[in-house]
Amino acid sequence: MSVIELKDVSVTFHEGRQNIAAVSHVDLTVEPGEIYGIVGFSGAGKSTLVRTINLLERPTGGRVLFDGKDITDAKGAELRALRKRVGFVFQGFNLISNVTVGKNIEFALKAGGWPRDGWDARVRELLALVGLESKAESYPASLSGGQRQRVSIARALANKPEVLLCDEATSALDVETTEGILTLLRRINRELGITIVFITHQLDVAKQLFDRVAVMENGRIVEQGDTFTVFSDPRHPTTRALAERYLGIAIPPQLTPSLPAGRIVELRYKGRDALTPLISEVVRRYGVSVNVLHANVEYFGSQAIGTLIVQVGEAAGPDGHGANAGGDLSVARALDDLKSHVYGFHEIDRDALDQPPFGESLVVADAE
Repeated sequence: MSVIELKDVSVTFHEGRQNIAAVSHVDLTVEPGEIYGIVGFSGAGKSTLVRTINLLERPTGGRVLFDGKDITDAKGAELRALRKRVGFVFQGFNLISNVTVGKNIEFALKAGGWPRDGWDARVRELLALVGLESKAESYPASLSGGQRQRVSIARALANKPEVLLCDEATSALDVETTEGILTLLRRINRELGITIVFITHQLDVAKQLFDRVAVMENGRIVEQGDTFTVFSDPRHPTTRALAERYLGIAIPPQLTPSLPAGRIVELRYKGRDALTPLISEVVRRYGVSVNVLHANVEYFGSQAIGTLIVQVGEAAGPDGHGANAGGDLSVARALDDLKSHVYGFHEIDRDALDQPPFGESLVVADAE
């Protein structure tokens, strides 16, 4: 049974005479123990959607189910009980500035009905979990951004929730601090078995953290599935745009004036193909030269997505001229071979080297 299920959920805001559809007819399921991501550009509706899960935002249409039970209309004691089962981590930390770290966590314990005589032990346990054992008497203003987010996570875990909702929990942090928060969340998920729903516009977060992902645009989910599949083979323009911001590469401009003759192509490969010695095999088989101009490999979990820009030309003989009488034919055959072994193949026009090389003009190699 899914721990969270959204059925045809919509949220409409009324501003004056206008109706604004922040979320439109969303269907989504989150399985127990997984880390589920919701990604999209600013204004896509991600924050509104995630707040429907614990009814911080009431749907204006559709139903919200938690452990198979319809909670859409929950109120009073039922709603309070639900929110004890769902922790929330905010982008801006949302800590009370004029009380200590320990007191911030105690407020959550008090709200959740935790026995008063167990507060001290629980605060110590939570601060140890997030690596802030010595900060119980510190005030939020004295902490770094990463430390404040760790306190926010500790507070969200105070009442032992089953689900942790994270609303852009790393977007205010630097890269190194973000890495630490993601490591902490993975450990919480693994060791405590807590299901995590995380929204972000940062694909770097998605590729490190998410088991499955949904892509949002204009309040709708336009694509969803396991993270590697969604971003290695994006179908919707929004997903492609997100992927290209992270995976796309270009020839460094300082190289372009000195490029010798030859055809320039961008190759994209994934999974096991990323580990195949493709270039050396093509050089040996067709007697061509292949110069690697730029390359990038990113891992989504244990699976790789690689992007490679190469220049393929006729191999030079001892006199500096072409060594192969059928040079052009060999180059064409080499390119056909490369194309048959990758899922993305795009020949770059030399006159357009200052343009993004891998966007909507992507030609996907036929799968054989």
